[in-house]
Amino acid sequence: MISNPASEQTKSGGEPSGAPGPSNASPGQDELGDLRRDMAKLTDTLARFASQAGGDAAKTVRTLSQTLASQVGHAAGGVADAGSELASSAKEHAKTFASELEGMARRNPLGTIAGALLVGLIIGMMSRGRG
Repeated sequence: MISNPASEQTKSGGEPSGAPGPSNASPGQDELGDLRRDMAKLTDTLARFASQAGGDAAKTVRTLSQTLASQVGHAAGGVADAGSELASSAKEHAKTFASELEGMARRNPLGTIAGALLVGLIIGMMSRGRG
């Protein structure tokens, strides 16, 4: 019988002489499978992180918009209050001015009539110059 030197070396080296089966995977294939599982876990983790970050960003934007709307509402209320106070003040000044004019007219009726005539003439001259 003729012996095959390669098969003798394999048998003498202590390794099995048969073809490697599923249980006899090389160390490189085991590491590749581990790497694939780790990459899948990492992908899942990153997907969860991105989803959570998006949710947190949406909550932050919602909170900021509510805060801004509240501040604008307060500012508008302050402006409305200031406008109301200004209108009230102007009304009081107008009443005071009207009462002073009325008092002057009661004290000096002829002067009031002369003043009204003078104002009427000035207004008439101004309107004639435009037309």
